[in-house]
Amino acid sequence: MRFEGPLLPARFLRRWRRFAADVALASGEVVRAHVPNSGRLSDTAYEGAPCWVMPVHGRTLPVRLELMATRDGVLVGVNTQRSTPLALEALELSVVRLPGLRNGWRAARERSPVRGHRIDLLLDDGNPYWVEVKNITFVRDGAALFPDAVTARGSRHIRLLAELARSGIRCAVLYVVQRDDASCVRVAREIDPEFARAAAEARTAGVAFVAAGVSVSLSELRPSRPLPVEW
Repeated sequence: MRFEGPLLPARFLRRWRRFAADVALASGEVVRAHVPNSGRLSDTAYEGAPCWVMPVHGRTLPVRLELMATRDGVLVGVNTQRSTPLALEALELSVVRLPGLRNGWRAARERSPVRGHRIDLLLDDGNPYWVEVKNITFVRDGAALFPDAVTARGSRHIRLLAELARSGIRCAVLYVVQRDDASCVRVAREIDPEFARAAAEARTAGVAFVAAGVSVSLSELRPSRPLPVEW
């Protein structure tokens, strides 16, 4: 996935609301940026962090945060709106494979298996395969951790997948790790014990858990490798 246009270098100053932050452009101008990520961004949202933004037109905020760098210089894609397209790209390129999914599948986004609940992807190879996509930006000791903040919504999605799996419908969680330095993925039970319980129950019910690592550069995000999901 190539970026739609050149990214502008900036410095992260402060996050004053969940979806908005102040950044300083290379010119020194301070602008307010859209933060398309509801997580804590624990590795990257520190004062002075190098970041890169995309100009946007016709929106309340003039730029959108796309990449940030950790204190160790690791580039991290922070735009969660890119995680579902990256998941599809990883599946289409066979970077990751879902157990039992046959060739020739088609995909639809944001579909509802039951009224009032939406799942990120519905794959169809003759039978339905529901896939919830989870974006990861947080890494500790080589492990990409999800979630990086308590997510009641995430727990609800996982429990819905477990219910579907118990009824014989194929379901999966696909983690998209938007950084290069992870060797595995695991549930951050120390951050959200409820999500960890829901994930364990879903795994027992037959929900598949897979993960794709993404190579990040200033020009593109590229699903590049499968990552093991450890329990």
